Amino acid sequence: MYMLKEAVNKVEPIEQLNERIKVLLVDDHEMVRIGLAAVLDTEEGIEVVGEASNGYDGIRLAQAYKPDIVLMDLVMDGMDGVETTQKLLELYPECKVIVLTSFIDDSKLYPVIEAGAFSYLLKTARATEIADAIRAAARGQSVLESQVAAKMMSRLRKPKQPVQAALHDDLTEREMDVLKRVAQGMSNQEIADELFIGVKTVKFHITNIFNKLDVEDRTQAAIYAHKQGIAE
Repeated sequence: MYMLKEAVNKVEPIEQLNERIKVLLVDDHEMVRIGLAAVLDTEEGIEVVGEASNGYDGIRLAQAYKPDIVLMDLVMDGMDGVETTQKLLELYPECKVIVLTSFIDDSKLYPVIEAGAFSYLLKTARATEIADAIRAAARGQSVLESQVAAKMMSRLRKPKQPVQAALHDDLTEREMDVLKRVAQGMSNQEIADELFIGVKTVKFHITNIFNKLDVEDRTQAAIYAHKQGIAE
């Protein structure tokens, strides 16, 4: 397990707190809830105050019991764990969500972290590890499964891709004027009349535009202009 310490607010150790840590279980598998509740109720300083089989009931019970910690499954029918986490924390920001799931793929990991999940554990974790993560969360410390921590660190180390410049950035101001009118369906003569330049000059600009945009004809140039919002 990888633990991240919260540096902003100093939290008193659990041993110094008189109240038990209230935990809500949100998981669509009944046997998982039964097993977790049975184990956690034997842990000192931890009390399971409710169980929900879906996100809707999880939010309802969280509002009713105001748990300190919510153990959240990710894959559930209806409202999944990501949406439930987001909505729950909007209503009850003091609560800390610990994801407890079988999944570690990017499509689930990063969205739930962005939604506000405090810790992330896999269901292969031992009961003592889950209990320790609950106590750590109550102290303001995040716990990440080692595989999760490795994935997040790898993502942070990955160099950002440079923003590719748009092809039309190389066009001159006059070439942009011509391209806009090409996209509007104007002929060379109409463009020349509107811009007060010769038809040969228009043809010269169009040739340059084709080369810079890497297109072969007026139709392709017009499509590019519309996609880039140049034609308006």
